[in-house]
Amino acid sequence: MDSIEHRTIHANGITMHVAIKGSENAPVILFLHGFPESWYSWRYQILALSSLGYRSVAPDLRGYGDTDAPAEITSYTCFHLVGDLIGLLDVVAPNEDKVFVVAHDWGAIIAWYMCLFRPDRVKALVNTSVLFIPRNPERKFVETLRALYGDDYYMCRFQEPGVIEAEYAERGTERVLKELLTHRVAGPLFLPKGKGLNGAPLDAPIVLPSWLSEEDFKYYTNKFEQKGFTGGLNYYRNLDSSYFHAAIVLIDRDKGLVSVCQLAFEMGTNWELTAPWTGAQVTVPVKFIIGDEDLTYNSLGGKDYIDSGGFKRDVPFLQELVVMEGVGHFLNQEKADEINKHIYDFFQKF
Repeated sequence: MDSIEHRTIHANGITMHVAIKGSENAPVILFLHGFPESWYSWRYQILALSSLGYRSVAPDLRGYGDTDAPAEITSYTCFHLVGDLIGLLDVVAPNEDKVFVVAHDWGAIIAWYMCLFRPDRVKALVNTSVLFIPRNPERKFVETLRALYGDDYYMCRFQEPGVIEAEYAERGTERVLKELLTHRVAGPLFLPKGKGLNGAPLDAPIVLPSWLSEEDFKYYTNKFEQKGFTGGLNYYRNLDSSYFHAAIVLIDRDKGLVSVCQLAFEMGTNWELTAPWTGAQVTVPVKFIIGDEDLTYNSLGGKDYIDSGGFKRDVPFLQELVVMEGVGHFLNQEKADEINKHIYDFFQKF
């Protein structure tokens, strides 16, 4: 790990931390992490792929780790996130028109967006855990989630600013991360208020899995203690439009309180912004990997989307689809050696 270079890059108006390993002349692999993670999630892949002739580039995404976390929720749209990556590549890989991309969880969502918005910058993609989600012009995504699973579904619970942060603060960073990183239920994820994931008792003992050492867990905990969860949660808050309320209090020092003005405004977010890409296909070569115990495979119609041919229709250059048996959500850490081989074997074709 000491051989990994850590750099600070200025891109798209923010300062980004990026971990890099490999020759400057080697083809670049851009690794994109998910929630609640960081560049560190790719530690095994960074070392393995750089030893096999690639240049591994793994940033802390906007809002995470040692990368800036803008305060405004509106600073976390899909355009901001893809813009960060294009700006980053212009600095670390100025001579490469196209790069390889590997992504997981929210990183996978960003990778799908990147392929839609800038396919000219992606040579090939290995995406994991989160399937492509075609835009539904008739109904917003979070509205659909509420109709399917109710208000306790985790993405719905993440929507109102400050609410889940307050609950997490009361619970403690270590407990929150243990719950999220060890969760392994092949189905929808719920966050009932005052309870653990899927209603588990808040004091239920949690044992770290074999793929996550105490040292690894400490790294994640320290970073989220410093940064907090708001940046990562703001990704979810940009899925649909959100309504925000504010009060402006006008005070006259001599007369006291004069008036209170109530304001409400709607924030345009990913559903509105991606309207031009309704019906668009992902037109780069793709290999997709998912665990059969991943919540994403076992909810939101994931299996049916694959089996019915919808995934292949929307991602027509899907060349390989791998469903790993007995594997959960954090597959790049749980089965690092197998994922390393899947990445290497696919990219060797190009």
